[in-house]
Amino acid sequence: MTLAQAPGSGLQWTELSIFIVLFLLVSVMGFVASRWRAAASLDHLDEWGLGGRKFGSWITWFLVGGDLYTAYTFVAVPALVFGAGALGFYALPYTVILYPIVFLPALRMWSVSRSRGYVTPADFVRGRYGSPTLALLIAITGIVATMPYIALQLVGLEAVLRTMGLNGGGIAGHLPLLIAFLVLALYTYQSGLRAPALIAFVKDGLIYIVILVAVFYLPSKLGGWSHIFDTSAQALSQPNPNTGKPKGSIVLTGTNQLQYITLALGSALALFLYPHSLTGVLASRGRNVIKRNMIALPAYSLLLGLLALLGYVALTAGVKPITNAATGNADSNTVVPVLFDTQFPSWFAGIAFAAIGIGALVPAAIMSIAAANLWTRNIYKEYLKRDASPAQEAKQAKIASLVVKFGAVAFILFIDPQFSIDLQLIGGVLILQTLPAVAIALYTRWFHRIGLIAGWAVGMVWGIIMLYNIPNPNTKRAHFGGSALPLDKLSIFGWHPFSGSAIQIYPGFVALIANLVVAVIVTIIARSLKVFNGTDDTEGTDYHADEHDKDLRPIGAAH
Repeated sequence: MTLAQAPGSGLQWTELSIFIVLFLLVSVMGFVASRWRAAASLDHLDEWGLGGRKFGSWITWFLVGGDLYTAYTFVAVPALVFGAGALGFYALPYTVILYPIVFLPALRMWSVSRSRGYVTPADFVRGRYGSPTLALLIAITGIVATMPYIALQLVGLEAVLRTMGLNGGGIAGHLPLLIAFLVLALYTYQSGLRAPALIAFVKDGLIYIVILVAVFYLPSKLGGWSHIFDTSAQALSQPNPNTGKPKGSIVLTGTNQLQYITLALGSALALFLYPHSLTGVLASRGRNVIKRNMIALPAYSLLLGLLALLGYVALTAGVKPITNAATGNADSNTVVPVLFDTQFPSWFAGIAFAAIGIGALVPAAIMSIAAANLWTRNIYKEYLKRDASPAQEAKQAKIASLVVKFGAVAFILFIDPQFSIDLQLIGGVLILQTLPAVAIALYTRWFHRIGLIAGWAVGMVWGIIMLYNIPNPNTKRAHFGGSALPLDKLSIFGWHPFSGSAIQIYPGFVALIANLVVAVIVTIIARSLKVFNGTDDTEGTDYHADEHDKDLRPIGAAH
C-alpha cells in the first residue's frame, strides 16, 4: 500500500485520475437528470427551479443535506479547529438546535408557498405585506448573501485541486476550476434542481465513506484520540508569532464563550433564511416529508462533529497548509486535503478529493438556482416584465443562474479568496436581518411593513459597521478581520456600554436585536398613526395546506 506523494511534489496522477472519473460520472448524471421524474416541459419555475415540487423523503434528505453541508463546511470547519481549537466546534451545537427551531416555520412556509405558488421567500413577503419594496429588499439581500457562498464552494474545490498539484498562478492556474464550473453551469441550465438532487446521492455516499474511514483509521495510525487531544492542546498553546498570545485552545476561554453561544444561535436562526435552504424545503412533496427530514437531518450533525475532529488530527500529523501560488500565502483550506494526501493511499485520497469536489458542485448548483429564482420572480417580473409568461420566467432564471455562477468565479479570479471569506461572513449577518419579514411574518402580521423596512436598514448598516471595525492581528488586517467583536468596541452612537471588556460577541446577533427593536418602535408609531399596512393575499388556511388537499393550486400554473 503506497501513500500519496507529498503535496507540492508535482501532479498526483492516481488521485487526479480517480477525481476526473468520478467528476465525469456526476456530470453525466447532471445532464441525464433533465429526464428524471420530469414533466412534459421544464419551462416553468415549479419544474426547473423546484423540481416539480414533488421530491419525497429520501430525495429531500439528500438534497437539503447536500445543500446545507457544503464543501466549504468539510474544508473550513476542521481548518478553523486546526487554527483556533474549540471555537471551531460552534458549528456542532448550531446544527443541533437548528432543526427544532425551523421545524414549524418550514412547514408553514411550504404550505403557504404551495397554496399561492410562491417560489422564493421574497414571493411570500410580497404576498403577505403587498409591498414590492420590502420584497425587493429581501430578494437583493438573498442574492448578495448567496453570491459569496457560491464563491466559497470554489475555495473548497480549489483546495482539492491545489493539493493534487494543480497550483498554478494567474488565469492558467484557475483553468481546471473554470472547466469544472462550465460543466456545472451547462447541466444546471439544462436540468435545473433535478441535477443537484440526483448528484447529491453520490456526493453524500462518498462523504460518509471517507469520513467514517478517516475517524477510525487515522487515530489508530497516529496513537489514538487521547494522544491526538494532548498533542493538539500543546500545539495550540504555542504563541502566535504575530500576537504573542496562544494560537488557540481545545477548551473555550472566558473571552470567547459568549461569541460561541451567539454565533451558534445566530447561525441557526440564519441558515434557513438563505434562499437556497428554502429551495430544498419548497421542492418537497408535502408536510410529512419535511417533518421526517427535520427529524433525520441531525444525522449530518454527527458527521460534522467527526469532520471537525480532523482539525486536531491534522495538528497531530504535523500538516502544513499548501502555499497558494497565485497569492503567495498559505492556504489554510488545504489542511484536510493535505491530511488525506499524506496519510491515505493514493487511490483512497482520490476518492476523498472527489467527495469534497462533488460536495462543492451540489450546493453551488442549488444556490445559483435559488438566486436565479429571486432575480426572475422579484426583480425581472416585478419591475422589468410584469406580463412575463411561465416559459419566459424559466428562460430568464436559466440565464441568471449562469450569470450568478460566473460572477462567483470572478471572485476567485480577481479577488484574494480570503476576501471572499470575509464577504461570506457579511452574507451571514445580512441574511439574518430578513428574519422579521420572513420567519416572524409566518406567524403574525403585527409588524408594519414600514417598521420591517426600517429595522432591516438599521440591522444592515450597523452589522456591516461592526464587521468593518473588527481587526485580525494574525493576518494584519485592520477591517473585516473575523466574526468576533470585542464588547469594548460595541458602540451605540458613540456610547461604549461595555468599555474595557475583552469578551467577544457575534455582531450579526447584535444587529438582529437592533433590527427588532427598531421594527417594534416604528410599527407602534405607524399603527398609532393608522398608516396603511398593505394587503395580505394569504389566508389562515394557506399555512396548513398539504399535498392532498382539495382545490390545491396546480403545479405549473401561471403566477
